[in-house]
Amino acid sequence: MYTSHEDIGYDFEDDPKDKKTLKPHPNIDGGWAWMMVLSSFFVHILIMGSQMALGVLNVEWLEEFHQSRGLTAWVSSLSMGITLIVGPFIGLFINTCGCRQTAIIGGLVNSLGWVLSAYAANVHYLFITFGVAAGLGSGMAYLPAVVMVGRYFQKRRALAQGLSTTGTGFGTFLMTVLLKYLCAEYGWRNAMLIQGAVSLNLCVCGALMRPLSPGRNPNDPGEKDLRVLPAHSTESVKSAGQQRTEEKDGGPGNEETLGDLQAQECPDRAGHRKNMWALRILKTVSWLTMRVRKGFEDWYSGYFGTASLFTNRMFVAFIFWALFAYSSFVIPFIHLPEIVNLYNLSEQNDIFPLTSIIAIVHIFGKVILGVIADLPCISVWNVFLLANFTLVLSIFILPLMHTYAGLAVICALIGFSSGYFSLMPVVTEDLVGIEHLANAYGIIICANGISALLGPPFAGWIYDITQKYDFSFYICGLLYMIGILFLLIQPCIRIIEQSRRKYMDGAHV
Repeated sequence: MYTSHEDIGYDFEDDPKDKKTLKPHPNIDGGWAWMMVLSSFFVHILIMGSQMALGVLNVEWLEEFHQSRGLTAWVSSLSMGITLIVGPFIGLFINTCGCRQTAIIGGLVNSLGWVLSAYAANVHYLFITFGVAAGLGSGMAYLPAVVMVGRYFQKRRALAQGLSTTGTGFGTFLMTVLLKYLCAEYGWRNAMLIQGAVSLNLCVCGALMRPLSPGRNPNDPGEKDLRVLPAHSTESVKSAGQQRTEEKDGGPGNEETLGDLQAQECPDRAGHRKNMWALRILKTVSWLTMRVRKGFEDWYSGYFGTASLFTNRMFVAFIFWALFAYSSFVIPFIHLPEIVNLYNLSEQNDIFPLTSIIAIVHIFGKVILGVIADLPCISVWNVFLLANFTLVLSIFILPLMHTYAGLAVICALIGFSSGYFSLMPVVTEDLVGIEHLANAYGIIICANGISALLGPPFAGWIYDITQKYDFSFYICGLLYMIGILFLLIQPCIRIIEQSRRKYMDGAHV
């Protein structure tokens, strides 16, 4: 039902015997593919790095608007959640407009959200401008960055995704320092205006996302640019005819006749030009309509048609896992500063914050796990599941640590094991194929967005009831473990069904 990822990067070429042979594309695993990694790297810095640094602005919003911590925290949660939740709908834009146009539009919308937020009069205004607008723009730029790296790489996909997603860790450092400096020097409103200008670099990253098209042979006359050939329009034919008439009948006696003919042809030319412009407009509208219709049909069939992704039970299990996975990574980033204050470890944490430990080790985790997963003797799924088990174990142990050294060790484990995020596009592609990667990964990050949207408020709600964060980590860890077990059960069910079918076929024979 789904296209294998082994078909990626090959173009059909006619050989002398008119048979179709496979020709490796020159940009697969090299060439412009590394520009895709660079582009995706900066997208992660500008989007994910900025979102992980929103704690700086959250403090400013609390002082400015004097609202509750829970209500103010929803601004950051909305931005992070919507960035991921809109994934399935961004797949429609990608199918219709392509990754390049989608990312450029997303950069403009994201920048507009930052700029409008600088004029916020209350927190509810920020819900719309920053939570919804900036979040939507982030989602439109983020998904194409992931999809394009997957399209340009075959043999080193895990390493490429790992390198590109390290931008999250670097961005966390850079954007935190930048926002702190800008808020201190110019105030949070001017800081958001400047950040809006910085976000326009997403448009540059989108412009680098060149579509992977088949290579052309310059020696083939059929591949030459048709614009080299002159276009003989009606006007040029008329002017040529007039020139020949002048040469044939040229003389002083024919000047008045030629003048009358030109006067009569002027209205005809104007009318002809109007008709040509109308025809061009109609052709453009027709082309756009067909493109949007085809993109919507591909998007709809991918979700609800006969080739629906939801008929793949392993992929459905993957969605169920994603609903609980991302919160285990986001909750420590949001609530660790307050946990440090509760344990009276603020002085040590100010020297080297625990969230910085997670970010640093997270960078190395993505690269190392990507390299290991690309080894021919290693299964990507085994690396992915082992990293998930390590992260779940770290979440369960975290509430038991009450010293800075103990918390630092657990945060390092969380940062390294969460490096499996770089493997998620690879695992998704293995499940559904490259043809459905945009739609499928959009669904996965949508599930992650729901987890990011509800996870931190849920942890705060548990603290309000129990006055402890311990239970929130235990509950999230338990749900996370159920999601992993659900992934492990699906292959077992498939093996049982295959054995049952073979038994039934043997019984019928």
